[in-house]
Amino acid sequence: MATLQAVKGRIRSVGGTRQITKAMQLVAASKLRKYQKLAKGPEQYTAAARELLEHLGGSRALSVHSLYQVRQVRNVLTIIIAGDHGMAGAYNGNVLRQLDLNVASYKVPQLALCIGKHAALHVARTPGVEELAAYELEQDDSDLGLARPVLREAIDLFLSEAVDVVDIIYTRFHSTVRQEVVSERLLPVLPPAGNAVETKLEPDPDRLIDHATRRILEALLLQAILDAQAGEQASRMLAMMNATDNAKDLIDDLTLAYNNARQTAITQQISEISAGAEAMKD
Repeated sequence: MATLQAVKGRIRSVGGTRQITKAMQLVAASKLRKYQKLAKGPEQYTAAARELLEHLGGSRALSVHSLYQVRQVRNVLTIIIAGDHGMAGAYNGNVLRQLDLNVASYKVPQLALCIGKHAALHVARTPGVEELAAYELEQDDSDLGLARPVLREAIDLFLSEAVDVVDIIYTRFHSTVRQEVVSERLLPVLPPAGNAVETKLEPDPDRLIDHATRRILEALLLQAILDAQAGEQASRMLAMMNATDNAKDLIDDLTLAYNNARQTAITQQISEISAGAEAMKD
């Protein structure tokens, strides 16, 4: 009887967990639809920005602009975009693993701008990396309100030569079942390879290039944030769906074990009653 009660209690416990994971799956699916739509929105703008960057590649003014200057790497700044919450499968682990690879590849002092609580927690435990600032990924204001201060700080550090390279690590969203962790160079800006021709810019080439480049970088960082948000929700939805399915399978197994134990107990009781009745006849 004690075993039956224990199995029954386990079934109730797993059932409660299943309800929680199912609710989390539905919430993640709802957020995924929102962030997936947002991530697809700026794609055309980002593609146009890359085309503009390639077109500007033939300008002499661009070759001497400070944001395009390649210097000897003495200090590195990395922008890491991870999640604010867990329960998302391997999402955060994959991003942080890429950060560890980047840290190991450089032999110079490194700084970090962290977006997402998991990124900040990991950087705090990583030797050789100094955290400059930490931001929550899910904020009340717009994603552009997050991208702008992060980009402004990164550009200021680069122009002041406090850092010579700015990298960004994030999860690129392809589909619900496919996300890819990437590490990209943000600064110095490297124009896409192409057959760039000499471009005349008027009236002020320096101001035009500076403004266009900052808007391009802003678009790229915003796209990375939106991709990361969609990727996190997709990973969480799949993880909670798998947890819900596993809980159902476990409930089925426990129910079968409970029924078998109950049937065994009933059979034993019948046998005992029959044996007692036979003994009384004798």
